Amino acid sequence: MKMYVTADEAAQILGVSRGYAYKIIRGLNNELKEKGYRVISGKVPTKYFEEKFYGMAVG
Repeated sequence: MKMYVTADEAAQILGVSRGYAYKIIRGLNNELKEKGYRVISGKVPTKYFEEKFYGMAVG
C-alpha cells in the first residue's frame, strides 16, 4: 500500500479535476496541521484520505 495519495491520484479516484483535487488535499492537510502533524504539499496520507472518503480505496 502506498503511503501517500497525490493530487493526480485523488482526481482520478474522486472523478474531479486536478485543480479541485489540490484544493481537497490542501483542506485535508490543513486538518492534519491543526492536529499537530507535519504535512507534505500536494500529498495526503493514504489512510487519512480513505478515512475521510469512506468507501474510496486507493490502489
